[in-house]
Amino acid sequence: MNNRMLPVLLFLVLVISAPLFSQSAAKLETLLEIPALTWEQTAAFVREAAPLAADAEQQWLPKGASPGDTARLNGVALLLMRSFNIKGGLFFRIAESPHHAYRELVYKNVIRANTDPDMPVSGQHLLLMVNRLLALSENTEGVSK
Repeated sequence: MNNRMLPVLLFLVLVISAPLFSQSAAKLETLLEIPALTWEQTAAFVREAAPLAADAEQQWLPKGASPGDTARLNGVALLLMRSFNIKGGLFFRIAESPHHAYRELVYKNVIRANTDPDMPVSGQHLLLMVNRLLALSENTEGVSK
């Protein structure tokens, strides 16, 4: 009886989980098509990807940023540093500013050195940065080192 039920259970699991995978793919496709993300969109994606971003999004945003504003690269760098618990260098630890977060992620090759810190962040760019941080955390057994 157990051998006969196994294919049926496997089929049910696949049928039930298929929409979950398609929802994730649809979210990524939508994210990739956005030319300039808002803080709300950025924080929502980072919240799903980062281990520490489960708290309220406002805690992770730079000072003065509101959820509907366009996300800027230096502010996104700060969001990523906080969300992935990256300790950073001496100046980042003292000031914890978007400028120093941007410089730290340039140093770690998460952000290209020739980018404008005040440029709007696209969905594709955010996905690339998160991917690099996840790869960095896998390679170093934790990004905070």
